[in-house]
Amino acid sequence: MGLFHVTFLCLLLSNIGAIAARQKEWKSATATYSKETNGSIITQGACGYGDLHKKSYGKYSAGLSSILFSRGSSCGGCFELRCVDHIRWCLPGSPSVIITATDFCPPNYGLPSDYGGWCNFPQEHFEMSEAAFAEIAVRKADIVPVQYRRVNCERNGGLRYTVSGSSYYYQVLITNVGLDGEVVAVKVKGSKTGWIPMARNWGQNWQCNINFGGQPLSFEVTSNSGRTVTSYNVAPANWQFGQTFEGKQF
Repeated sequence: MGLFHVTFLCLLLSNIGAIAARQKEWKSATATYSKETNGSIITQGACGYGDLHKKSYGKYSAGLSSILFSRGSSCGGCFELRCVDHIRWCLPGSPSVIITATDFCPPNYGLPSDYGGWCNFPQEHFEMSEAAFAEIAVRKADIVPVQYRRVNCERNGGLRYTVSGSSYYYQVLITNVGLDGEVVAVKVKGSKTGWIPMARNWGQNWQCNINFGGQPLSFEVTSNSGRTVTSYNVAPANWQFGQTFEGKQF
């Protein structure tokens, strides 16, 4: 191998290592928790997942401030959080917990950013479930400083597609997404159509104005990392609105 090729290879590996390092960098934010009767967030949030226990996210979920929520594009993404720099409130050893972005934490500009307006732009803030918060900090804390980083999502089973709509309006909710957890593009195909791009309605609900009645359905899903997974004939020809079907995983 010539000197040029060796130099090029070293530079390439160096760039890849630098990119990987940036992806794993810890960033600073704050965190609070939402008080629920069983310590979990179970109600429907801005990502449209509905009952989070049924969607397998359960207590390991959180609402994100505007800058992190990014108009819903972060829905399904996984974050590792740890409490730092607070002897009184952080648990010893700064243990970490991995949560899924499932909701939006709205701003409250009537309150200062350091007292109640924690989700005001451009604050980076996580509103966790009480149970998840208790794994990194003392429950009595109102707000704690945290560090966070993006991590891949570990999911059991394949991507799940929950269909809804009407004869002229088709919508699918995509959950249980592995890899980076974020879906950035979706296409759907019936037995009588080609591949049709779907538009994001809200959260991880995707839509198109096509009547797919009586057709088996296939899906092509692209994650934020650029990887695409295609699941053919996920829903049979006799599918019904409200049903959930499972396809391939990243």
